[in-house]
Amino acid sequence: MSSVSRMFKASLMLVSALALTACGFHLRQSAALPPSMQRMHLSGGGGDLTRNLARALAGSGVTVEDAPGTGIAELNIPVANFSTDTLTVSGYARVTEYAVHYQVQFLVNDGAGQSLVPQQTINMSREFSYDASNTIGSSAQVEEIQRSLNDDMVQAILFRLQAAQKHGGTVEPAHATSSAK
Repeated sequence: MSSVSRMFKASLMLVSALALTACGFHLRQSAALPPSMQRMHLSGGGGDLTRNLARALAGSGVTVEDAPGTGIAELNIPVANFSTDTLTVSGYARVTEYAVHYQVQFLVNDGAGQSLVPQQTINMSREFSYDASNTIGSSAQVEEIQRSLNDDMVQAILFRLQAAQKHGGTVEPAHATSSAK
């Protein structure tokens, strides 16, 4: 009976793994950054974005420094803004759908002030339905959407920084837009 149970558990784990892969789920990996970005100071942004980005950079083997200096790349985040837009309104003039937008701009300079990654703009958004009878739940939903967008933004920034490795230490400006429901 235990061999059947083990086989059932193994089959269940295999089916679960296949289901996760089929839905687009992938484990996030650390980024391989160029040598010029192995020591980095973060400025601007603030809050969860900077904290999560520092954690992700440290997980990628980058030494996150408390202050700028010689030999330390500077990742500056001058813009990190959330906003909401009304998408649909019901027949009773009640909002039924919103979109949460997140725009981040960042750039990276080396310790001498030379550009490694010119200013990049990344825009992301998520849409959600609003239930006027459950305003507390809607507030929690917006907070969760913002947390999710923050996590996705960290990964998008890491991908741009990693692109510098593939392009000899510098990358050209790019504007990325991501939208999901």
